[in-house]
Amino acid sequence: MSKPIFVCYPRCTTCKKAEKWLADHGTAVTVRDIKENHPTEQELRSWHEKSGLPLKRFFNTSGQKYRELELKEKLPTMSEDEQYALLATDGTLVKRPLLVDEDKVLVGFKEKEWQEKLG
Repeated sequence: MSKPIFVCYPRCTTCKKAEKWLADHGTAVTVRDIKENHPTEQELRSWHEKSGLPLKRFFNTSGQKYRELELKEKLPTMSEDEQYALLATDGTLVKRPLLVDEDKVLVGFKEKEWQEKLG
């Protein structure tokens, strides 16, 4: 089995907390910088499907780019295809961190949720 992929932005404090949590729990991961190597549309589709979460959860709703593009107003009228395509254009639009394993995807860092799903 390969190591989970930890998709993060290295300067993000939440990502740092999540990475420390993973290290403290002995979970080895492959780190991927979301700005240098942002997710492709195909990856996002696969991860969304595996996660079981609404697609909106994959958007970094507190990000500057999200506000600039006025996505709060636009997302409800966009098709899923349009949303995937948009997310794939810029890593800063994607909620982080993401932990991608063979059978699950965790979006954002909530310690209790990660403990339940990984612990």
